[in-house]
Amino acid sequence: MKKEINPWFYVPTTYFAEGLPYVVVNTLVVVLYKRLNVSNDVIAFLTSWFFLPWTIKFLWGPVVDTVGTKRKWIIYTEMLMAIAALVSSFFLKNSFFLYITLTCFMFMAFMSATHDIAVDGFYMLSMDDKKQAFFIGIRAFAYRLAMLFSSSVLLIYAGKLEERTADIAGSWKIIITLISLIIGILFLYHTFFLPFPDSDSNKKFNFDEFKQAFISYFKLEKIWVAVSFIILYRFGEAMLIKITPLFMLDPLSKGGLGLLTGDYGRVYGTFGLISLITGNILGGIAISKWGLRKCIWSMALLLNLPDLVYVYMAYNNTLPLSYVYFLVSFEQFGYGLGTTAFMYYLIQITDERYKTSHFAISTSIMAMGLMIPGMFSGKLQVGYGYPIFFIIACIATIPGMLLIPFLKYK
Repeated sequence: MKKEINPWFYVPTTYFAEGLPYVVVNTLVVVLYKRLNVSNDVIAFLTSWFFLPWTIKFLWGPVVDTVGTKRKWIIYTEMLMAIAALVSSFFLKNSFFLYITLTCFMFMAFMSATHDIAVDGFYMLSMDDKKQAFFIGIRAFAYRLAMLFSSSVLLIYAGKLEERTADIAGSWKIIITLISLIIGILFLYHTFFLPFPDSDSNKKFNFDEFKQAFISYFKLEKIWVAVSFIILYRFGEAMLIKITPLFMLDPLSKGGLGLLTGDYGRVYGTFGLISLITGNILGGIAISKWGLRKCIWSMALLLNLPDLVYVYMAYNNTLPLSYVYFLVSFEQFGYGLGTTAFMYYLIQITDERYKTSHFAISTSIMAMGLMIPGMFSGKLQVGYGYPIFFIIACIATIPGMLLIPFLKYK
């Protein structure tokens, strides 16, 4: 048992393993169900529930911190996620596929949220502060690489399989099996290559400390303004998350853009993701130079105003594919800038004593703010059509921005 292993051998792989299942259950599954002809309102409502584990994961975070080791949590959750994905692939051609696969993907979502806690804890336990600082960019890159692979490579491959075989369910069975295989390989790799840090051991769970951290969060100055802002800042975006893939894939006759699965993968997973990452990087540079107070208004506008591109595309749904690439890339760039400011704000509202716990509570509230709007977005889209739905989503961005003048900054 090696207590120390070069972090290059496990930091990129653990964070790739963290990003892959998150994108699968929150993005890839939406496309899967659309290709299997599930209705938009059902897709949006049911898949929004997949945010639930990230909404409440702070409740069992202390269990992961104190029971067993982070190493074991990482390995066993990866094994269970691989099994869940494999089981779901067996039932894609079954008449009850929706119920069975939803159960598998929800289980996978809970394991993924738990895996997140374990990986982040293991990262801090397995390295000193100097190495942690060095590898912070590497772990972010590995996570983004998982996003690129899931939302681009896999979708493009799925599109090629659909065209080649003319068997939608069969094509996606191959994709989900491939996902299971990759997570399974990561499970085996981490079984042998994760180190055994001395500090990664059983600890006594202090319920009073956990309770105090939770209570102190809601005693922070202007906390209810902060909570309202966390929920409302991304409200419009949360409505779009589940509907934009459906809009891209729906045929022209239903008001969509009629893109093929592979084209959608290129639009969002390649050009869109590169623009998103660029926005993240430039947003971080801007905040470090001028501070959040000076940047947040401009970044909030850059997050929300580009949503109007969907209104434009909904009224002009016969645009050339090159236009769609440009418009989505522009929107994703603004999304990258706006979310960077938002995440930095979540860090700012924490108390120094309970920094980790407070940040976990804030991100849980954020996940709830993504889950709830997604649940009713499908009903709105089906009821009013794409153009009106996108207008409503744009209007829904306004309340969050109106709270900006009342925020507390450090």
